[in-house]
Amino acid sequence: MAETQQTLPWWKKVFEEAGEEAAFFTSFCKNVFTGGFEWSEFVRQCYEIGYKSFTLVGITSFIMGVVLTLQSRPTLIKFGANSMLPLMVCVSIIREIGPVITAIICAGKVSSGIGAELGSMKVTEQIDAMEVSGANPMQYLVVTRILATTLMIPLLTLMGDALGLFGGFLADNLMDHTSATLYFHKCVSSITFSDFLPAFVKTIFFGFAIGFVGCYKGYNSNSGTASVGLAANSAVVSASLWIFFLDVVAVQVTQIFFY
Repeated sequence: MAETQQTLPWWKKVFEEAGEEAAFFTSFCKNVFTGGFEWSEFVRQCYEIGYKSFTLVGITSFIMGVVLTLQSRPTLIKFGANSMLPLMVCVSIIREIGPVITAIICAGKVSSGIGAELGSMKVTEQIDAMEVSGANPMQYLVVTRILATTLMIPLLTLMGDALGLFGGFLADNLMDHTSATLYFHKCVSSITFSDFLPAFVKTIFFGFAIGFVGCYKGYNSNSGTASVGLAANSAVVSASLWIFFLDVVAVQVTQIFFY
């Protein structure tokens, strides 16, 4: 059987993987609406995913705001548009940089962690033991983690956006001594609901993709300790690709309905 799997054409492997992911998604949907939701585990996962990722997301977003301001300022000065710097930084962070950077960071930290954790549980047969004891591992391990990432990634993005704008203000204030009132007034006046809503909505899909890919790779990892590292690595790669794909789709939909 193993030899047959190895000799399958690449396109058959793609369809087989897609079918397994569809079955996993169907099982997830069924267990979401099953009674006995694990609230304590869900809250714990929100703490692990959200609170413990905030420092990394916050520092990265702050630095991105500073770098974006410092890199953009010379070009805007050449065109005599340095007064538009707060607007450009704000729109860039809110629309694109904040959501994508936060999602990529969480794909590397959260998705790999989920894949490695569930992969190790699969290898050590802890998931099988849960099934034998009458517990529902899909509901306890998968549903809680996917819903936690779906909830926490948008919240982390909002906090990352705020810190990115603050970093942009410090960089602008360092060069031009711009007051905080003027800077943030320009930021707020430049953002409309059509800028914020699509960016926020797509972070929900980013969070779901991060949690789903991490759980799928870990839950379906093969036996052997090497598969744990493979599950974590493939979770990061797959989640990152899904983020970029969803971002492209979101940009196209936004261009049609909002801009």
